[in-house]
Amino acid sequence: MTYALKLSEAERTRYRMMAELARSDEAEIWAAAGIRAGAAVADVGCGPGAVLRLLAHEVGAAGRADGVDQAPDVVAVAAAEVADLPQARVARGDAAATGLPLGEYDVAMCRHVLSHNGGREAAIVAHLRDLAGPGGIVYLVDVDFTALWINPPDPDLVELDARYRAYHDELGNDVTVGRSLGALLEGAGLVVEQFRFGGSVPRVPAGWRGPAWAAREALQAAGQASAEDLERWSAAFTRLDARADRPWVSIPLCVAVGRVPHRGDR
Repeated sequence: MTYALKLSEAERTRYRMMAELARSDEAEIWAAAGIRAGAAVADVGCGPGAVLRLLAHEVGAAGRADGVDQAPDVVAVAAAEVADLPQARVARGDAAATGLPLGEYDVAMCRHVLSHNGGREAAIVAHLRDLAGPGGIVYLVDVDFTALWINPPDPDLVELDARYRAYHDELGNDVTVGRSLGALLEGAGLVVEQFRFGGSVPRVPAGWRGPAWAAREALQAAGQASAEDLERWSAAFTRLDARADRPWVSIPLCVAVGRVPHRGDR
């Protein structure tokens, strides 16, 4: 997988905001999945470590929170994010072959990874199953990008999001993969315990930049954007920042939780 989202400080801030929203919106699901003091949790595709840090707080000093990401620079950022938490560790690895010990995790979590790995979704979920082992939980979160909106909309930012989706289409990625999470869990032999769509609809904070903007250099390299496009989209974000009436933004997430059956259970 090529990591398209450039990790600027603004992008790290967005990750932290999304992580806090995740912990708030998914609190009951985290608890039901067994993310609690003393648990062992794997965060596969941990990115810059914002969620990993929250998971480490949840499992506490007696627990274990292991993050894995493929990009060396991202691994370094994530390691710095959790450096003060001895129960958290970060390593480099592929989402379908992390190098983590198999069968040792109460929960194997994977957030916003499948939509960037078109064609490998089933292999990744199968590896998460093996990390969790019998009785363990596989916890998936991903997008249905068709449900992303900002209201009131800005036509230039609508165009930016359309270009970002076209970029993923060209790579063979599925930006609606959130719809398939239940089927992916069942295909790996898991029992689906929860599958939901939705989340918060917060106001857009000043300074917010979405994933499409973070991927602007990748869009330009792929021929999906020109220098003039980037200037126009930057101006649109400046307009957005200046609005006194803060727009609303949807968070189009799907969350699915599956339990690995014990041998003989179905």
